[in-house]
Amino acid sequence: MSTDTKTQPGGVTDAADLDEPASDEFENLYEMAVAQFERAAEMTNTRPSLRAILSEPKNEIIVNFPVRLDDGETIMCTGYRIQHNNILGCYKGGLRFSPHVSLEEVKALSAWMTWKCSLADLPFGGAKGGINIDPTKLSDGELERVTRRFTHALGNNIGPDYDIPAPDMGTNAQTMVWMMDTYMNTIAYAHKNVARHVVTGKSVSAGGSVGRDEATGRGTVYNIASWAVENGLDLAHCTFSVQGYGNVGSFAARILQDEYGATLVAVQDHTGGLGNGKGIDAEDLAAYVEKTGGVKGFGAAEEITDEEFWKTKVDIVIPAALEWQVTEDNAAWLDCRLVAEAANGPTTPGAEKILTENGIEIIPDILCNSGGVIVSFFEWTQNRRGETWYLDEVRHKLKRRSADAYDRTTRAMNKYEVGRRDGAMIVALRRVVKAYDERGIFP
Repeated sequence: MSTDTKTQPGGVTDAADLDEPASDEFENLYEMAVAQFERAAEMTNTRPSLRAILSEPKNEIIVNFPVRLDDGETIMCTGYRIQHNNILGCYKGGLRFSPHVSLEEVKALSAWMTWKCSLADLPFGGAKGGINIDPTKLSDGELERVTRRFTHALGNNIGPDYDIPAPDMGTNAQTMVWMMDTYMNTIAYAHKNVARHVVTGKSVSAGGSVGRDEATGRGTVYNIASWAVENGLDLAHCTFSVQGYGNVGSFAARILQDEYGATLVAVQDHTGGLGNGKGIDAEDLAAYVEKTGGVKGFGAAEEITDEEFWKTKVDIVIPAALEWQVTEDNAAWLDCRLVAEAANGPTTPGAEKILTENGIEIIPDILCNSGGVIVSFFEWTQNRRGETWYLDEVRHKLKRRSADAYDRTTRAMNKYEVGRRDGAMIVALRRVVKAYDERGIFP
């Protein structure tokens, strides 16, 4: 979809799209997601009937709807809501606005949400949604109309105890408030306020949870901290780089710097790359990006190329942008000890093989970036109970759930003698399979 409007919306979540993702092993992202699942299913001897069920989403919802632009022109938008599985509870997953959104991408992301929620021991299944638009080319008013028309088009395919959207790339708390308000205005007046948990990631004033904005970045850091303890490292003596400096990447960088003492030395986003061996102040950079929309031009670091970014020697690399960014073409360039996947699917299998051969560990996406859905669960719970929690309570609960998921993954790695990605998938799959074993297939 294209439009001639030029006004810029403010504060979108990770709207810093990099180059369009590509993989040298799979035609689309969903093939990679299924391959990861099949590998874990083979290791756990999952029976063929369940493999068939879990290899496809339960529901694939595609809606085409008109939106009026500020200049009076009407355009048609295509939106998706893919509901992968709900054996463990309500469908749960983000909504992204991006020109890269496609059916196969959203299917992959919905499957990863199933495994992410299962691994974190949440009472949720997996879903994902998206609209194929470029949010940076729409005004705030146009974004509101897109969001409200999409919500209306979905109708009863979402609901506070059925399918609960949340922010993702290109969307934010305001997007969720528009979705919530649109949904609330479709139900009986007396029941409106008990439907606030139809979405999570809302603004605090509209019923959101404190700590939700930082949750994915903070969860990433908690996983890095668990890895550091496991390997006897002091993060205060570690360096790191971040790809993508939107919501997730900037919060991860600030928390690593401010609370753990680590040093940010390289950053890359859609506007360019920065490097400074003496350190880049993560807070100053976040403030700069908030004003300018990208890292390019930040005066306290030198501009570097994409190749120089990936070749920067650090202890930890944090991909926090799009999928398929670490590929067979650049994996050998990485000179680090750990890749912490704050993004979904940033590493191709071929690249992962190279990293492993070079002794580089990976904290996989379904473990590393689960902080967002964990705190979304906290928000959903608070809305249902009519409660509000303090920030230190939210952070404490997030830290414990992140550590527990990390420990479960480590135990599975040791038991099955596999890498961390397979260990995480095995834990997630076994919980889903157990639910099917106990409930059976109706009728």
